[in-house]
Amino acid sequence: MKNLFALLFGLLLTIPVLAQENMNIPLIEVEGFSERKLAPDEAVFSIHLEEKSMKVTDATEVLNTKTKNLAKALEKAKIKDYKLVADNFSVTINRIYRSGYARDSGYVASQNLMITTSSKNADLQKIVEAIQDSGDMSFNLNFQVSEATQKSLENELLTESLKNAESRARLVAETLGIKNIRVHRVSISSAPKPVYKMQAMRASADAGNEALLAPDSQSLQKTVMVYYTY
Repeated sequence: MKNLFALLFGLLLTIPVLAQENMNIPLIEVEGFSERKLAPDEAVFSIHLEEKSMKVTDATEVLNTKTKNLAKALEKAKIKDYKLVADNFSVTINRIYRSGYARDSGYVASQNLMITTSSKNADLQKIVEAIQDSGDMSFNLNFQVSEATQKSLENELLTESLKNAESRARLVAETLGIKNIRVHRVSISSAPKPVYKMQAMRASADAGNEALLAPDSQSLQKTVMVYYTY
């Protein structure tokens, strides 16, 4: 605990020192930016289940039954290359407020289910049908760039953003007649920032009653702050 307080105290002392340092050193502050537009490679179906009952065991049993029904429906549809995950299970008291008074009436059990697959999976429509055949379930479908893809592009985006910052700094220096600049400090964000667009889920006259699931293009962005001194 003493070490933690010492660290925090040291940081508090460092902040004004850095601020004073920046005031005394001539700096060119530039933002480097990079962006990569690409098609999402992952589709995620998010399902929230909720059940009320006077007994916790009864509510939990209903949720387990719904989850098993969904798993069976997906298996029956012979859907390939997907992952079904259940998480965030919780139980709360079903508290009802009426006329300024609170009354407890059993429990509310809830759980989230996620079906993850490739955005190019030809069985996306079958997954929708399997969810609908499993009972009273609603879902959200999000197309996104997978974590693996983000990590594979992180170094490329970082390199591009640093080069962009350098180019902008040299433009500023040349415009202002500054001959030599050098890097003083660099601030880098932890990871590329994914920018998502809402997925398209639209009906087509040619497809009858079936929905066409079409992911929109998305982009990964990376921003760095580079301080040059001269």
